[in-house]
Amino acid sequence: MKWTSLNDIREMYLSFFESKGHLRHKSFPLVPQNDKSILLINAGMTPLKKFFTGEVEPPRHRMTTCQKCIRTPDIDRVGMTARHGTYFEMLGNFSFGDYFKREAISWAWEFITKNLEMPEDKLWVTIYLDDDEAFEIWNKEIGVSADKIVRLGKEDNFWEHGSGPCGPCSEIHFDRGEKFGCGRPDCKPGCDCDRFMEFWNLVFTQFDNDGNGNYSRLAKPNIDTGMGLERLACIMQGVNNLFEVDTVRNIMMAICDKAGVTYGADEKTDISLRVITDHIRSTTFMICDGVVPSNEGRGYVLRRLMRRAARHGRMLGIEGTFLADLIPVVAKENLSEYPELTEKTDYIKKIVKIEEDRFAATIDAGLSILNTMTEKTKAEGGDTLSGEDAFKLYDTFGFPIDLTREIAKEAGLNLDEDAFKALMNEQRQRARAARADISGWAESSADMLAGIPATEFVGYDTLECEAKVLAIIADGISVDSANEGDVTVITDKTPFYGEGGGQVGDTGFVRLGDASVSVTDTKKSGGIFLHACTFTENGALTVGDTVTLAVDGIRRRQIAGNHSSCHLLQAALRQVLGSHVEQSGSYVSPQRVRFDFSHYAPLTAEELQKVECLVNEQIAESLEVCTVETDIESARKAGAMALFGEKYGKTVRMVKMGDFSTELCGGTHVKNTAQVGLFKIISESSVAAGIRRIEGTTGSGVLQLLAEKEALIVETAKELKVQNPADIAKKAAALQGELKSANSENEALKAKIAAEKLSSITANKEEVKGLHLVLATVADTAPDAVRNVCDNLRADDPLSVALIAVVNGGKLNLIASCGKEAIAKGMHAGNIAKTAATICGGGGGGRPDSAMAGGKNPEKVADALAAVRAFVEENVK
Repeated sequence: MKWTSLNDIREMYLSFFESKGHLRHKSFPLVPQNDKSILLINAGMTPLKKFFTGEVEPPRHRMTTCQKCIRTPDIDRVGMTARHGTYFEMLGNFSFGDYFKREAISWAWEFITKNLEMPEDKLWVTIYLDDDEAFEIWNKEIGVSADKIVRLGKEDNFWEHGSGPCGPCSEIHFDRGEKFGCGRPDCKPGCDCDRFMEFWNLVFTQFDNDGNGNYSRLAKPNIDTGMGLERLACIMQGVNNLFEVDTVRNIMMAICDKAGVTYGADEKTDISLRVITDHIRSTTFMICDGVVPSNEGRGYVLRRLMRRAARHGRMLGIEGTFLADLIPVVAKENLSEYPELTEKTDYIKKIVKIEEDRFAATIDAGLSILNTMTEKTKAEGGDTLSGEDAFKLYDTFGFPIDLTREIAKEAGLNLDEDAFKALMNEQRQRARAARADISGWAESSADMLAGIPATEFVGYDTLECEAKVLAIIADGISVDSANEGDVTVITDKTPFYGEGGGQVGDTGFVRLGDASVSVTDTKKSGGIFLHACTFTENGALTVGDTVTLAVDGIRRRQIAGNHSSCHLLQAALRQVLGSHVEQSGSYVSPQRVRFDFSHYAPLTAEELQKVECLVNEQIAESLEVCTVETDIESARKAGAMALFGEKYGKTVRMVKMGDFSTELCGGTHVKNTAQVGLFKIISESSVAAGIRRIEGTTGSGVLQLLAEKEALIVETAKELKVQNPADIAKKAAALQGELKSANSENEALKAKIAAEKLSSITANKEEVKGLHLVLATVADTAPDAVRNVCDNLRADDPLSVALIAVVNGGKLNLIASCGKEAIAKGMHAGNIAKTAATICGGGGGGRPDSAMAGGKNPEKVADALAAVRAFVEENVK
């Protein structure tokens, strides 16, 4: 067995299974597609689930992948030990009803003993307790001795997840030697010690579990194998953990250089190095795959990882932001398999830098407050940091809960996570809008579609066709006929486009003789088109009727123009901003187009103008719009842009607009870009960190927009009493000047009134131990006016000490002032303001001579003034 790099091991594995007739498929994105059960891909088979269940036909019945994975349940343990990590790669070979145990076992053994040259005497296998078939193959055909085949129970060697496909599994273990063992003579795989490292799991999916413990054999069993790439590299490189594997170690060395430390010299330092190394790997791949930092879902996972890494950088003594500097190192170490990391390095660095800058702006204040919280909790004899405190840190300073938990633990405290979760849930309920049912179907309704064939879509070529009614659904029930109300109609073919790919569904009519039914929307469920219909005239529809389906042609043409402009817009954005721009969402209606895309900053006015002009230039060029059906690889070679992370079938539809734009798209488009007419950007805004949104319109939508703008100009001119609309700007500037002058006069009058009101207060000074004390409450007065009075008092009377409470509505400001000689006698305006604010449920402070604080409870002002009097009496020298 010779030392082999991680990148070479990956290539050897994939090439080996290619030679066995497997389709080599690039890693799927970390963001799951059409699977809401998980936030991030966490296993090699996860993106292939629908191939295993038969819901989707696989591109080949033998496949092999090296899948990027993220797992975060043990995030708190990452760094604390060298065994835990959040990012890893999973090698896998899969059979969807093709080969089974014999091939899976023999090929696994061939690869590890012939290709990797692992010594056979170091290898052990485990099988399920009752799997005699696997035993016979391992023992009789492969030649593994019976004493090296260990039978284990369901917990260890049987894969199942509730009801559905399941089966026994067989694991291959590597004997690391007695020095890693427990010393027991019967030590073998299954023991809790570290001697035997499991590195390859072969799952034989051969049963179907009905959920009640009854198992029946599958007609076509499957193979699902998984082998951690980093774990295999540990064996091949003779190292003890993933952080010592070549590519991972090189990333850690870059961090060591930046921090000026050495791995292995200090345990606390090692923890921080491992945290940053693991988290920057996860961060780089997640952002590359379209995840951006946020406070929800996978974006929050990313934010947690980045902020935890940033904190540990500070603990290492790294000054300023640094995570973005590590991105090129991660990209370089993964270049052979993931060149997209290098292609998107600038974009990934921008996203990381923006997030790290945001965190840096608040971390010092947050850490200071957290330290105060922990000290206060311990001083009061408590052992648990409150959920309210943790939520405040999260809500105000963006502290992920795991970071608060980690710091609290370092301080010897527990954390009330139940209270934190309750507060988080309340916030989410307030912030999250109810999600619409985009399919228009509840899960229970899907049963009614069973047995109905897929709808033939003819809407690319025609807006009208005859079709046969296959089903009618009214009030959630399948019926034979209907003659009133709202119903869903399913036909054998349709020209109506079903909502999908960001494009809204078509509307129009279903006609049968003289009767007409209005189609108000069209959606899809799988391959079945669902026409939402409303009876508007006398008539009836019956299953089996032959009807005429007619799409609203004007509306369809408006939609097509907006959709085509969406393609031109993406191409223009990539030219103006860079190749990092990728679609992250879109919405196309008759009125407008909305396009969400990856970009790290707001577009400047100049950039927006360039993009808009570029789109309109392509419209004026009258580019022919061609659609071609081809396979995905041919489309990619032709330079087609694919929707990020989308799963495509064997045949894809490529939409090409001259040489300017080529995209994979199933939507409807114009035949020539000239039919778009004109494109106008309406707005540009932020959707989330790293995601921008442009809204625009085309054709008649531009005319409508111009009409609205003109009406607004006319109405504005009328209100400003301007005869010529061209003089609006001049008139507005004049009014602005007049308003500014009036405001200045108003403020001067307010200050004069306040000064007169306060003069009587400051004149009534009270002598306290040689100081001139002023304590007062005023209402409906600007705080700045009070500060001016205090400044004058301080200048006129060096022995003055003042605390004036300003109550405006429910808002309370506390303004303190100390003269020069009063300060020499031990007075401090900041401490005086803080004393009063504490009584009133607030906080604040300031300099010795001037300070300002706030409070939440104006009704406690009298108590606060009394506390200040006591403070002065106790602290005067």
